[in-house]
Amino acid sequence: MPPCAHYGEGGRYTGMNTNKQSKHVFQFVAPAAKSVVLVGDFTSWRQHGIPMQRDANGIWTASVALAPGAHRYRFIADGEWRDDPACKSRAPNPFGSHDMIRQAA
Repeated sequence: MPPCAHYGEGGRYTGMNTNKQSKHVFQFVAPAAKSVVLVGDFTSWRQHGIPMQRDANGIWTASVALAPGAHRYRFIADGEWRDDPACKSRAPNPFGSHDMIRQAA
């Protein structure tokens, strides 16, 4: 899985170049969750987001094609917005919490 990285210059998203997308795998550990979705700037923050698939160990996974640049994201587990504990790169959001940052090459 590609590492998380800092958000772009000035804390701004640099836009999408759909011609050079690369596949990124997102994982979230939540054995007790009944549903987990991935949301972010690449889903226009829609709460229905990208459904994640649960394995036998309670690890939820989704694969997403991302354009080069920094991308903000979060998980929604059983209707509750959640951080990615594996991602150390975060940026404050207007809701008093933080968004996770994934850097796509």
